[in-house]
Amino acid sequence: MPNKVIMGIDPGFGIMGWGVIKLTGEEITLIDYGAIETDKEQEFGRRLCQINEDLARLFNEYKPDEIAIEELFFAANVTTGLKVAAARGIALMRATYYHGQVFNYKPNQIKIAITGGCKAKKKDMQAAVGRILNQEQKIKPDDAADALAVALTHAFTLCGGLSR
Repeated sequence: MPNKVIMGIDPGFGIMGWGVIKLTGEEITLIDYGAIETDKEQEFGRRLCQINEDLARLFNEYKPDEIAIEELFFAANVTTGLKVAAARGIALMRATYYHGQVFNYKPNQIKIAITGGCKAKKKDMQAAVGRILNQEQKIKPDDAADALAVALTHAFTLCGGLSR
């Protein structure tokens, strides 16, 4: 398995998490993580532009070999779901423009890859991500931990089920 830099994205409109890991053989190293936060005072289109610009900067800075994005899970609030879908569309467009291929993972696929079960709660996911990446401190914000879970899921998939 060649070395790969993998960026995971947890789509969001107010906060979009991102995380970057490096896969070397079967070893995974944390590179960096964070979140794109949009200003609630800005209008919808301007916030989408900010997401686009920030993702472009992150792709240029970290130069990921592969990009993985979580698929949407719609909640009861349709308005919020539509905004998140728009933000995810921007992330897909920017990632495709940068790389050409984007890998998509469903929330249950990510939970199973990270914890071994599909009923894991958010705190269980955060703890498992921290454990896998040998982090003593809790990864914050949780959107970044979610993005790292997406990146780890892709790494595990590439390695044919690399153990947690």
